Amino acid sequence: MKRRTFLAALAAATMLQVGVAGSALADDAKPLEGQDLSVLLPPWGTFPKEMTDQFEAETGINLSSQTLGWDEIHTKVVTSMIANTAPASATEVDWSWVGQFGAAGWYSPLNDDFSEDVIKDVPTSKIFNFDGKLLAVPYNNDFRVLIYNKTQLEKAGIKQAPATPDDLLKAAKAIKDANLADYPIGLPLSATEGTSTAWYLLTKAFGGDLFDKDFKPQFLDPQSGGYKALSFEIQALKDGLIDPSATGLKDVDVQELFKSGKVSFDIAGWAGNLSVYSDPSKSQVADDVAAALMPSVNGKTRTIGLPEAIGVPVSAENHDAAVAFIKWMLKPETQMNSYNALGNLPPRLSVLKQLEEQGKLKDGKVLLEQAASVEPLFADGTPGWYPEFSSAVSTAINQAAKDQISVEDALAQIADAAETASQQ
Repeated sequence: MKRRTFLAALAAATMLQVGVAGSALADDAKPLEGQDLSVLLPPWGTFPKEMTDQFEAETGINLSSQTLGWDEIHTKVVTSMIANTAPASATEVDWSWVGQFGAAGWYSPLNDDFSEDVIKDVPTSKIFNFDGKLLAVPYNNDFRVLIYNKTQLEKAGIKQAPATPDDLLKAAKAIKDANLADYPIGLPLSATEGTSTAWYLLTKAFGGDLFDKDFKPQFLDPQSGGYKALSFEIQALKDGLIDPSATGLKDVDVQELFKSGKVSFDIAGWAGNLSVYSDPSKSQVADDVAAALMPSVNGKTRTIGLPEAIGVPVSAENHDAAVAFIKWMLKPETQMNSYNALGNLPPRLSVLKQLEEQGKLKDGKVLLEQAASVEPLFADGTPGWYPEFSSAVSTAINQAAKDQISVEDALAQIADAAETASQQ
C-alpha cells in the first residue's frame, strides 16, 4: 500500500514537473523573438530604458526608440507617408491628426488586435476612430487642469486657488508684487501646438467654444469666450505676468520653468504632470505643487481632453511586433510605471481608479473631478483640416504676442484660415 502510495505520489510529482516545465516553456515562448521594431514618440511618450529593457526581455523583440518633438513627428509622418515609406513601425498619433491620417488611409486598423473589454477600459480610444476603424490606442489620458505653486500663493497672502480668470490675474499680480516670481503665469506663445491648445482651453474657461455645429467661428465677437481668452493672454503679457520670451517657448519649456519655481501657474497643465512636478528627483518645487479645477467665469469648470496614442502605419514592417508593443503599453504594470516615470496619466480607467485607491494619484480627488468635466474640442470629431487650422492659430497668437497684429486681427486671421482649410 505504501509502495502504491509512493509510486502514485512519484507519478504525480513527475507529471507536475512536466506540467511546470511545459508551462514555463509556454511562458517563455517568444514568437516574435529577433524581430526589429522602431518606435517614434515625443519625449513624454518615450519610455525609460529600464522599461523598454523589460519589453525586450518579455518579447525578444529588438526595440529601437526615436524621440522627436510633437511638431517634428507630424512633419516626419506626413512626408514619409506621402513618399509611401513608414517613419517607424509604431508612431505617435495625436488626437488632432485622426481626421487627416484617417482620410489618407495611412494607418492600419487595430480593431481586431484588441479585445472589446480592453478598448472599453480605455474610453478615450473612441477619439481615434475614423469611419469605424481604430487607428491608434491611447498611451496617456491627457486632460488639462490648473497646476500651481501653493507655497508662493501662501507667501503672497492668497489662501485658495483661483476660481475665475480674474482671480488668476489678481493672484499672479500679488505674487509678482511680493517678488516671489518675476513672471508668475506660465504660458507658451510660440508658433507651436502648445500655444493653440492653451487658447482653446482658456476659451472654455471664458465660457466659449471655437465653432458651432456647422463649423462657423464663435470667437470673433468681443464678448465671446475665444476673444476674451486671447485678450487675457495678451494683457497678461503686457502687464509683465508672462515672460516676454514666451513668444519662443513651447509647452515643454513652460513645464521646465514651473519645475524650477520660476513660474507660479502652469495654466494649461497636463494632469499627469503632477506626478513629475511632485517628484523631488525631477522637480525643485516637489513640496509646493498643487492642482485645482480649471477656473471659469460661470462657476462651472470645463476642460479639454487631448489624448495621444500609438498607431501602426500601413507601410510599416513588422506589424505584429508593433501591436505587441501597444499591448505591452496597455498592461497595468506598464501604465503604472509610465505614470511614475513620465507623468502619463493611465488611459485605462481601472488603473486610474487603482492609483486613487492606493493614494498614489497626486491631488486625486481634483483630477477625478476634473476628468468628469472633460469635453472633446470638436463635438463631432476632429476634422481633417485641423492641422492647418492649428498652425494658423499658433502663428496668429504668436504675431499678436509680438505686437505685430491686434487681437481682433489675429482672430480674423484665424477665422479666415479655418474657412480656407475646411474648403480644401
